This record gives sequence, structure tokens and C-alpha cells, in this order.
Amino acid sequence: MPAPEIERLIQLLAKLPGLGPRSARRVALYLVRHKPDALDPLADAMSRAAAAIRACSTCGNLDASDPCAICADPKRDSSYVCVVETVADLWALERAGACEGRYHVLGGALSALDGIGPEELRIGQLVERARAGELKEVVLATNATVSGQTTAHYIAERLMGAGVAVTGLAHGVPLGGELDYMDDGTLVAALKARHRI
Repeated sequence: MPAPEIERLIQLLAKLPGLGPRSARRVALYLVRHKPDALDPLADAMSRAAAAIRACSTCGNLDASDPCAICADPKRDSSYVCVVETVADLWALERAGACEGRYHVLGGALSALDGIGPEELRIGQLVERARAGELKEVVLATNATVSGQTTAHYIAERLMGAGVAVTGLAHGVPLGGELDYMDDGTLVAALKARHRI
């Protein structure tokens, strides 16, 4: 049996996404065996992150400052906000350079099975931002899942009468995709969202 400290490390690592008990055990062994090069810097980085990182009070992004760097950037187009489910979605859009506006992180998607209702998400804050008058458009960039689309429809209804255009992401065939490999839902969405060339 490993020492209680190592066992605790394994248990905590096993809770991380993508790591099961066996992978957590391998990672823990690696960290302990490479203490000066891996464990110590990781522990320091985690301690610093825990002390410094917080959610932006405006958009919900994670950053060391509040407002976050995106909300504080004067070069951003403040006329529209891109609504995403999670910070990971925000980071994906930023990595792609796809959004020049600002963001709003919901903190998840509506799911009756998981007990996640509108009160558990940052939908009220989004409606307040829309009614404040600065926004012209709200882009609903929720995931193309049942819960993501349900969330988008709910938000669209809540924003009726707020004086903003509500748009959604296009769905369909990805760049470089071949029709033969697409699922039926993607093909149906692509045909419904067809446009003039």
C-alpha cells in the first residue's frame, strides 16, 4: 500500500476529467519520482492559481483580474456578446480568433435530469446586460446538444423585448468534411441552413 499522502494524491488525480484510477496512479508515481522537475513546480502553479484566479463578475470568464482581460479590452466590439456554456467554450472561440466581441459564460446548460434550471445558470445576468442598452446583438453559441439547444431557445424567449437581435451559430457540414461521413442530424441542419453562393 502506498503512503497515505500518495494515496490521497491518487484519489484527487482520479477525480480529474480523463483520468481513472489506473491513470491517476501512473501520474502520481511520475510526479513523486520527478519531484523537483514535476511535482514541486506543479504544486507551486496550483497554489498560485488557487490564490489568483477568479470568475469575472461581468462575463464569468476565469482570470486573475476582475473584470477579465477580455472585458477590459477597449479594442473588443462591445455591441455584441457571445453566449457560451462554459469557460472551455470561450477559450475554444478565443483560440480560433472567431469572436471580436465580448462573452457571457452561462456556467452550463439547462438539464432537468441533472437538476440544472435557469436559477443555476447566469441567465439573469445576461438578460440584465441585454436590457442595459449597450448591446445590439446576442449570439447564442451553446453546444449543438439537446440541452444546449434547449438553453438557447429558453434564452431567446427571455430576451424577447430586450431590444437586441438574437442570433445563433450556423450548424452543418464542417470545413473539410465529407458528406458520406456526416451523421443524419448534421446533414439535415446543413440543408436547412443552406445559403446562396
